[in-house]
Amino acid sequence: MKYFILPNLINNKWSLFRRKFIWRVNCSQYKIMIAEFMLQRTKAEQAEPVYKKFLLQYPDIVSLSKARLTSVEKYTSSLGLHKRAPNFINAAKYIVKNFKGKYPKTRKELLTIPGVGDYVAGAIMAVCFNNADYVIDSNIARFIDRFYGLKLSGEIRRKKIVIEKAKGIFKVKDQRNFLFALLDFTALVCKPIVPLCNECPLRGKCKYSPSSSPT
Repeated sequence: MKYFILPNLINNKWSLFRRKFIWRVNCSQYKIMIAEFMLQRTKAEQAEPVYKKFLLQYPDIVSLSKARLTSVEKYTSSLGLHKRAPNFINAAKYIVKNFKGKYPKTRKELLTIPGVGDYVAGAIMAVCFNNADYVIDSNIARFIDRFYGLKLSGEIRRKKIVIEKAKGIFKVKDQRNFLFALLDFTALVCKPIVPLCNECPLRGKCKYSPSSSPT
């Protein structure tokens, strides 16, 4: 299947499995970074109320750069992210000091920010700059593995073939909404354990067999 067909198939059915989260509205680089920091190993529904309170206390990168660790921990601990609390402050301080409070527009520079890994950098590039060559988390990697019948094992999101496939499917005009659609699709349709293959908009085009072991 040509790469450009895949985003169309997912986007056209997005209304059926679309999720609405506050960080998807008027999203800035700062808001996306905070959201993604909170979403690490945390369900979106759990993170959203904490995210709202966090932004009321720290509405921008400057206010966060001046925050005390104990204050930030009050928010992160409720999500089980107490060990990652320093990332919030260190990232803010780094951006203020090295980029004058402005987010860089390249993946390479974003990856220098404390706590920002490949997925967060890709998400910022796609959502805020519409300029990501690819975005991969474990869910997107699982989908790629299933759809293309790769049958990979282990930690697959960093495998070369998965990255190559991701680069292909992210060659779209509206990377922001495609990423949101893909994340919703992998969360609600192409689920880890019991995917809803009979309800899938890619049914008949995907090489994944429901009888196969989950990836």
